[in-house]
Amino acid sequence: MKTTSALRANTSTTMDPARQAFLLLRTVFTVAPIIFGLDKFTNILADWTVYLAPQATALVPLPAQTIMYVVGVVEILAGIAVAVRPRFGSLLVAAWLAGIIVNLLLLGSFFDVALRDFGLLVAALALNRLSQRAALQSGI
Repeated sequence: MKTTSALRANTSTTMDPARQAFLLLRTVFTVAPIIFGLDKFTNILADWTVYLAPQATALVPLPAQTIMYVVGVVEILAGIAVAVRPRFGSLLVAAWLAGIIVNLLLLGSFFDVALRDFGLLVAALALNRLSQRAALQSGI
């Protein structure tokens, strides 16, 4: 004889915790990069050029704000990629975060932000693993 809670667990309204984690991470890694990317054009949240290492402007002969516009476009595209193709988009976001971490380490400051971004990188890799599972379950 099954208990009420066991019956409730078998209903279609109960979602697998891995599926919930996948949806949470997919949502965050879609919305956050798009918001941050758009803010590169407005600088409402931060003056993003402060976070740009001098080596970046030496490597790319463009003004810092122009580089931030390019960064903004890449971040928006990364967010869209996570929404549309999370298996690919999550790796794009992870690689992008790795680049941000290297940039911050070259800058020699904002180590706390670099550590936070490392945590986000690991979360993006977790999204990649979960998206592979989701693709297998949906037959994609």
